[in-house]
Amino acid sequence: MASATLSSYTTPLFLLPPLLVLLFLFLSPQNGYHLTYFLYSSTFFSPTKTSNTTLPENPSNGSVGFSINKISDQKQSSVKLPLLAGKHAKENSSLTRIEEDLARARAAIQKAVLSKNYSSDKEETFIPKGCIYRNRYAFHQSHIEMVKRFKIWTYREGGQPIFHEGPVNNIYAIEGQFIDEMDFIGKSPFMAKHPDEAHAFFLPLSVAKIIHFIYQPITSKADYSRDRLQRLVTDYVEVVADRYPYWNRSGGADHFMVSCHDWAPSVSYANPELFKNFIRVLCNANTSEGFRPGTDVSLPEVNLPFGKLGPARLGQAPNNRPILAFFAGGAHGNIRKILFEHWKEKDNEVLIYERLPIDKNYTKLMGQSKFCLCPSGYEVASPRAVEAIHAGCVPVMISDNYSLPFNDVLDWSQFSVQIPVAKIPEIKNILEGISRDKYLKMQERVIRVQRHFVLNRPARPFDIIHMILHSVWLRRLNFELQVPH
Repeated sequence: MASATLSSYTTPLFLLPPLLVLLFLFLSPQNGYHLTYFLYSSTFFSPTKTSNTTLPENPSNGSVGFSINKISDQKQSSVKLPLLAGKHAKENSSLTRIEEDLARARAAIQKAVLSKNYSSDKEETFIPKGCIYRNRYAFHQSHIEMVKRFKIWTYREGGQPIFHEGPVNNIYAIEGQFIDEMDFIGKSPFMAKHPDEAHAFFLPLSVAKIIHFIYQPITSKADYSRDRLQRLVTDYVEVVADRYPYWNRSGGADHFMVSCHDWAPSVSYANPELFKNFIRVLCNANTSEGFRPGTDVSLPEVNLPFGKLGPARLGQAPNNRPILAFFAGGAHGNIRKILFEHWKEKDNEVLIYERLPIDKNYTKLMGQSKFCLCPSGYEVASPRAVEAIHAGCVPVMISDNYSLPFNDVLDWSQFSVQIPVAKIPEIKNILEGISRDKYLKMQERVIRVQRHFVLNRPARPFDIIHMILHSVWLRRLNFELQVPH
């Protein structure tokens, strides 16, 4: 089994401005602790994670599996822990309770898949149905179990504004909204009262805030180096791993961060061994740049207007959508340049703008369109997918290597169109080739999937925050930390 010591990752902070180091790292308004970097050597226990966290498909032969998609045909991954005494024996006891709780959840999901029915201690106000779900029985029961059991400990270490808060408006808004939801004691029912109760552990850092405060001003190309970001995150991990036993007992496999900033994937690049089990919840879910669908989570990018939780609902009925396809946005990245080369202001039915005319309303045009183009920009993710869903417009995903949000449970092929970059010149022919009947079915499914992309504060069952949590929950179900007896 591969192992590493924290001492091998200790990194000096001399490159960070001293004042910022004192303000953002050493001071913690939550508990008044000062972070220490006198780290002792600790062993990582690295679970071999399952390669796929997709929920089970509807079984055709009566068999069921679990990874969560391979339940009975294979055992979930497990990691054995050393025998401990005294104080640590108590920690083992709490871990045993946690793993027993997860085992009960797995069994309940398996039963729901086999029986094609759910069991719940309370009345269910929403029951997932239809082909937009990979397996509606597994998803429903898994969500029930998550609401019933899942507890998350948010580490208290670190000071604002780069820890414990994030942007709550504009394109990085989902990052700050999630941190805010999970970082106020007693606010979320998913918050553990004590870390020994937690199934997972949240690092409440904001990459967007780190870039804003630590990297400004940028005066040269060298200022774009990810070194400072990587050192800061690594040092934070070292601190919580030194202070508590939780990181070391799982090798970080039950720890996660949430970020929508383009730079977020790079937090792990400098120390891949340290972060190899760590769950990164990322908008920039590019599989060609190290995003791991079985371990990481694809985060929907949501562009929130100031003071609002979503765009105005201006979507029209299917028979009142005269525009075949619509896109407006900057020429960011090669995919959009190809799109503009072939379609920019060249067709009356495929409306493509780099700059929207002043007399046009972006949200209104989405609501009048049958299909909304969602080409990748500089990075694979775009807020247009969520905007299209809110507008009742069928998303047309034009990207390479993009792992779609909530793909564990949602079957995007049922409510979106995937067009390879190489077929951008054929967009109109492809969309016109979709029959009226098929379009109406897809559009109706877009309306049904909307609830999973709605932001509520506080969060509500099956909304976007619950879906993010469910993605993390699935990954925690996929391995077991075994305590020897």
